[in-house]
Amino acid sequence: FYELLSISRTASIEEIKQAYRRTLLRHHPDRQRGSSAFDASLLKRAYQTLVSPASRALYDASLGKTELRGPESRPAQVVSLEEFEERGTGWTYRCRCGGQYELSEREIESETHVVGCDGCSETIWAGYEVVEEQ
Repeated sequence: FYELLSISRTASIEEIKQAYRRTLLRHHPDRQRGSSAFDASLLKRAYQTLVSPASRALYDASLGKTELRGPESRPAQVVSLEEFEERGTGWTYRCRCGGQYELSEREIESETHVVGCDGCSETIWAGYEVVEEQ
């Protein structure tokens, strides 16, 4: 959705509103010559998702930390889950920048291994095996 609106992940509500209007005007049928394959319903869904703090947080979480860091992100090191500190429904590991890497139960269940720091652009590869309960 961020790419569709041409905004950064840290855009304010006002910036989201401006980007929505700008994108809507740019792709409006009256301004297009010939046929346009633009999906206005997708733009509306992007706007509604990002302008609401609750739905935006859920959307950001669904992206996964590796996608937010970019596909070129290469883990700096391999860290065993045993080295993470268990906290509630997840695990944390301190980064050298002072930030931390966070791994939730849901991310483990979906076998997410590349985890981004919340304080810098560093990523690590979290080592663990998912064991199916019988």
